[in-house]
Amino acid sequence: MASGEAKRRTALVTGASAGIGRELALVFASHGFDVVLVARREDRLKDLAERIGREHGVRAHVLALDLADPAAPRRLFDEMAARHIMIDALVNNAGYTVPGHFRDTQWDDQRALIQVMVTAVAELCHLFGPGMAARQYGRIINVASLAGHLPGAAGGTLYAASKAFVIKLSESLALEYQGRNVHVTALCPGFTYSEFHDVAGNRAEMNKLPKFMWMNGDAVAREAYEAVMAGRPVIINGRLNNFIALLARLLPQRLVHALMARNQRNAKAKPRAA
Repeated sequence: MASGEAKRRTALVTGASAGIGRELALVFASHGFDVVLVARREDRLKDLAERIGREHGVRAHVLALDLADPAAPRRLFDEMAARHIMIDALVNNAGYTVPGHFRDTQWDDQRALIQVMVTAVAELCHLFGPGMAARQYGRIINVASLAGHLPGAAGGTLYAASKAFVIKLSESLALEYQGRNVHVTALCPGFTYSEFHDVAGNRAEMNKLPKFMWMNGDAVAREAYEAVMAGRPVIINGRLNNFIALLARLLPQRLVHALMARNQRNAKAKPRAA
């Protein structure tokens, strides 16, 4: 077990059953953190917990929970208190997108997205952050996206908006906790190999993108860990993604919107049946 900075500290990771969340749980475990794995798919969490215990010799707790339930964040916080598990690092990773044009989707689906990717993120930071500050140690990674730096295209209207919220929330919390040894980082990956696009239903379209645009989930997770330990409020993974984000900031917004509109005309959105 790597000693690292951790001394039997515990990291809680939402959306830990796959993708970047799974990789972040493995990275924290590799640095000696016990982990609390939270997601809907309990079978996958148990498999991951077994691997973490075998490979890293740390404790891995499993909690099947759906953050689309408004009561879930408080239930999660209360469960940690009941189990006497002190959370030193929080990773808000749970997320997804609702395919199709915003106007064609069901509002219940969009409301659930807001609950998971906006409300639950803010509430978990609100619940766990004060304890971290009181103990003078805390690390929070809020998984955002390169999309948070750009206007949302079809199939990503609220996804992009939610990620922009996560970025600004993280930057603001990083300022609020200065001097308390609580670091808050917004992780902004671009295209990353995971199940995300299978769930979104656009895997065939994504496979047409050149390989140089894609990153490995393990590399993204390791960069995120290093960034939060160093106290960086925002990390955009990869040179290409940093260049895209820079252009989005520097180019006239009229041109940025024109480029996004052109890309949207070429996209094949998949409306969900009413």
